[in-house]
Amino acid sequence: MAQHFDLAIRGCGIVGRTLALLLAQQRLRVALIQTSAPVTPGHSDVRAYSLNSAARDLLTSVRCWPEGTAVTPVLQMQVWGDQGGELNFSAREHGVDALNWMVDVPALEAQLASAVGFQALITEFNGDTADTETAPLTVICEGRASRTRAELGVNFDVKTYAQHAVAARLRCALPHGQTARQWFRSEASATTSDHAEILALLPMGGADSHDVALVWSVPPAKAQSLLALEGSDFAQALAQACQHSLGDMALISERAVWPLQLAQASPWVGTLPGQPQRSFALAGDAAHTIHPLAGQGLNVGLADVAELARVLAAREFWRPLNDMKLLRRYARARQADVQSMAWVTDHLQTLFAHAGAPWQPLRNWGLNTFNHLGPIKRWATRNAMR
Repeated sequence: MAQHFDLAIRGCGIVGRTLALLLAQQRLRVALIQTSAPVTPGHSDVRAYSLNSAARDLLTSVRCWPEGTAVTPVLQMQVWGDQGGELNFSAREHGVDALNWMVDVPALEAQLASAVGFQALITEFNGDTADTETAPLTVICEGRASRTRAELGVNFDVKTYAQHAVAARLRCALPHGQTARQWFRSEASATTSDHAEILALLPMGGADSHDVALVWSVPPAKAQSLLALEGSDFAQALAQACQHSLGDMALISERAVWPLQLAQASPWVGTLPGQPQRSFALAGDAAHTIHPLAGQGLNVGLADVAELARVLAAREFWRPLNDMKLLRRYARARQADVQSMAWVTDHLQTLFAHAGAPWQPLRNWGLNTFNHLGPIKRWATRNAMR
């Protein structure tokens, strides 16, 4: 006998599990479907996310905010250009406890998995074994390579950047000091945008740790050459690239690489083909992806599920979950914010991806000027922290 569910969620990542927990709080019965292979236990996971206060409050509301060294409050952020530009932020100058929080992904995923396991209104399934034909609404949270989105024929408009992200974990001779560091750099011989890079070292492991997470956006050919280096040579190349700001470095993880893109799905909501009584909605990377230079990717995805949960909770008593007018409220609310963030990150990427004139002096002048515009700088920083 088929089970009855109020809705199904396809995708068991951070976004999908958080949404399931939020909807279970509304007493909705949720089918949570794992549609990709789970990470192998013991696998070196180098992912780390910068989360803002809204994301922290959301995860706290479902009792899944990690504790201890799995969370590192960021007290300062330092940004350097490639021609003397510099920009600094501090939590103290803004009167807050932290600018944001660096969260270890495996720890967060473990918290969410445990919470889901204890929630009686959530039933987990592997692959396509779930019989969710009775669910009037399916929310797709499968990530940017979503198979379900493709099967539904939803357009996914992709702008590919001429950069790949190289990620890893390193242990440094000096403590990170709860400071996030970012360099916009171009090699001395660069004459084209292919040689411009964005390098970020993000504090991990708690306040007193020497560990950092690396996200290094480089041209595809350089990404492959960095992967081919021996671990010690890679660490040495990185230490040189970041001007030995944290002393000698040692690689303590595997390295990962992925292509960078800006993407937006259209439409975000709709009805299932041939089943007008059943609807779908997209959330997280299945709906959009942005460049990681601003560290806002997961924040945007969690804002999606917070808004979708809010819209469903506030619906008129007579309106069903699959009502398209209801789902369009969610899409309108989120698309405007996502497009604004995409516009900002895309233009920043364009500005900082080009080496040489006129881009190099312009961006360095911009960094220095913005650093001295007190009221505007405080306004922009507070908006980024929300």
